[in-house]
Amino acid sequence: MAGDEWIEHRRGDGELVGWMIPRGDGFVVVDLLGRERTAPVEWLVAEETLDELGIGYLADLYVLALDDGSDLRVRIAEVTPTSITVKKDDFGAVGAPQVFYSLGFPAPDSLTRLEPGDDRLFTLD
Repeated sequence: MAGDEWIEHRRGDGELVGWMIPRGDGFVVVDLLGRERTAPVEWLVAEETLDELGIGYLADLYVLALDDGSDLRVRIAEVTPTSITVKKDDFGAVGAPQVFYSLGFPAPDSLTRLEPGDDRLFTLD
């Protein structure tokens, strides 16, 4: 859950793009998944970092490491300051079962971005 000391940063259209957390003499940038993206930086650098980061990474493919040791290809379905929901990627198949996982906030280490060229999870099970 976003802390009380977290300072929201929104882009020009009002969309939340992340937070800045006061730390020492600077601010740490936190993305919408609740992950720290910088060491302490100056206010302006923190704002610029969040503006550049945007929200596009939310559309990326991710891998969710399941409790049974297997990996599942997922997409982010919803992000709020209190929870993150991912859904099994169905490759756009019409009528495929919708399988959702609630991860809490911040995103756990079991959720990682699927790196380009990683073809381990390019099957529809």
